[in-house]
Amino acid sequence: MSKEFTFTIKRISFDENYQPSDNTRITTNFANLARGESRQENLRNTLKMINNRFNSLAHWDNPTADRYSVELEIISVDIDVEGKGETFPTIEILKTNIVDHKNNQRIDGIVGNNFSSYVRDYDFSVLLLEHNKDKPKFSLPENYGELHGKIFKSFLDSKTYSSNFQKSPVICLSVSSSKTYHQTANQHPVLGVEYQQDEYSLTDQYFEKMGLKVRYFMPPNSVAPLAFYHRGDLLDDYTDLELIGTISTMETFQKIYRPEIYNANSAAGKTYQPSLKHQDYSLTRIVYDREERSQLAIKQGKFTEEQFIKPYQTILQQWAAN
Repeated sequence: MSKEFTFTIKRISFDENYQPSDNTRITTNFANLARGESRQENLRNTLKMINNRFNSLAHWDNPTADRYSVELEIISVDIDVEGKGETFPTIEILKTNIVDHKNNQRIDGIVGNNFSSYVRDYDFSVLLLEHNKDKPKFSLPENYGELHGKIFKSFLDSKTYSSNFQKSPVICLSVSSSKTYHQTANQHPVLGVEYQQDEYSLTDQYFEKMGLKVRYFMPPNSVAPLAFYHRGDLLDDYTDLELIGTISTMETFQKIYRPEIYNANSAAGKTYQPSLKHQDYSLTRIVYDREERSQLAIKQGKFTEEQFIKPYQTILQQWAAN
């Protein structure tokens, strides 16, 4: 079966007035903040943290640390498997846009940043758990992550992507608490000190099947390295301001969601193993329920199984095989 799937995208501004639509994955960083009584305050404080961090990194010709602000768009990607106009919500990513108030200029930022996917929820929260249930030793299901990876690569190679975005995505996530990272002598003026590890984490392997390489950097004045998943050359393909937009956005989210790692009161050393059990950290003023979020991932993974994996199983298998 050689027929390609078709993709459509929808854009919505992520600002203090943002309200998730009914079909938005509510486990995403941005949607999770936009719920409950503290919704607007959460959003306002998050955006302020992003802007403050951006200006601290883009400090040249910026004496009052307010030259730039970051605008965020949520990019929702739907897939049409049969070509009948029936779509399934596949991927949600973020697009940064940078406003230079000194020059009255709007600068294109990086697309990607945060990454969420219904099929990924299914793989991690349903398929992987069921495969290892009552097993004495952890293992991966056969062809684990292959379908998701091929869907993602198909989207990147589609006309839908190329007509909307000029550069390949960069996805920025937390480092893995199951791995140890070692500081190198390599240092980038914006990305900071590079770290390396001896073996890939499960997430690294999963993103490799999406066609993405990974490098780990701890930006200036950060306390832990971030994982940057990218397709081309991370250091040469993007400008300093583009990279700063991604760092300031995703480091802010990580401070909210993983304060034990990214809002720790001391910085990572030359040899570093992240831990969510770390106690010496500070909380932000932003309300977030991590336990609820993990439970929702299971629910949304099962939703994907019932509404996408099972109904289109034959088509998906034939397509992935070719």
